[in-house]
Amino acid sequence: MIVLEYLLLAGIILCAVTAPLCRRLLSTVIVYMAFSLLMAVLWSLLQTPDLAITEAAVGAGITSILFFLTLKKIHALKGTKDE
Repeated sequence: MIVLEYLLLAGIILCAVTAPLCRRLLSTVIVYMAFSLLMAVLWSLLQTPDLAITEAAVGAGITSILFFLTLKKIHALKGTKDE
């Protein structure tokens, strides 16, 4: 169990360092979504299900969808007319 917590901590630190260093906005959003999912699992392991559900729903769910829609709206995703 303790090894899993250390792996989650390493993943969270890796995501926190990687997100600002990404060159593409889409990659940054995906790393942020991974960070939120790792935090939700960590909250679950710490036996705080209310925080885990909130982090998964808001952090990884709604916020990521809003980021994806914003990237599509500003034509930062491929497949738009401007590219």
